Amino acid sequence: MTFGREWGARLAGHLVEAGVPEGEARRLAGDSVAEAREAGREPAELYGPAVAYARELARTLRAVAATAAPLARARGPVVLRLSRVTKRYRRRTVLGGVNLVLRAGEVAAVVGANGSGKSTLLNICAGVTRASGGLVERTARVGYAPQQQGVSPLLTPAEHFRLFGAVHGMGRRRSVAVGEQLAGQLGWRPRADVVAAHLSGGTRQKLNVVLSELNRPDLILLDEPYQGFDQTSYLDFWDQVFRWRDAGAGVLVVTHLLHDLERVDHVLELHRVDE
Repeated sequence: MTFGREWGARLAGHLVEAGVPEGEARRLAGDSVAEAREAGREPAELYGPAVAYARELARTLRAVAATAAPLARARGPVVLRLSRVTKRYRRRTVLGGVNLVLRAGEVAAVVGANGSGKSTLLNICAGVTRASGGLVERTARVGYAPQQQGVSPLLTPAEHFRLFGAVHGMGRRRSVAVGEQLAGQLGWRPRADVVAAHLSGGTRQKLNVVLSELNRPDLILLDEPYQGFDQTSYLDFWDQVFRWRDAGAGVLVVTHLLHDLERVDHVLELHRVDE
């Protein structure tokens, strides 16, 4: 049987029953199955029962439709401004005219189908990739957790903390103390004798998240950082996101799991740009 086909068909059917147009329901079901395949997990394991996930998706779609414009919840100065940002690779356009204003004390979620440019946008915001057009303005203090890479396989977590802390002018002891404190908030206690190569995929992602916040940045960029998390770690992650917001940071997170979108301040939905 084709991977996730039965689960995806059930999801599409339940979405239609919840009032989602048939074409959109099929697209959402296909994207969900594709994301599960990329994560190496069965859809039911990643998202739960199709009927329950359909309810979550339908509820989130209604919330997004009701808040198509960013919520007027300015808590502090602007930490990220995107004005008609585009990205082209030769003849292929990945991003077309993206706009966003994110302030300190706000969370913005970036959602969209595979190939819509979510990771490309975050790389542009982090300064890793240059935009082809438009304007990107951001604060100087930025933390970034990419979807892949980001850690050295031969270093222990404590060595990562000291290395990244040195870049930010932090002492060795303080770097390790802060890193271990942040790890604890994600339900993880780093072992001193284990290098990153021997950590599980989910734990390496936790290390990535901790490193993104080690210097208490004003802007935190997260590209689906919960890959490999179990349900408890996933909930711990979102609790941490909202602690960052309450502490005055601006957070931009790429996500395809829609459980918590009603709690964020902005939802930026990207679409594939026609070639």
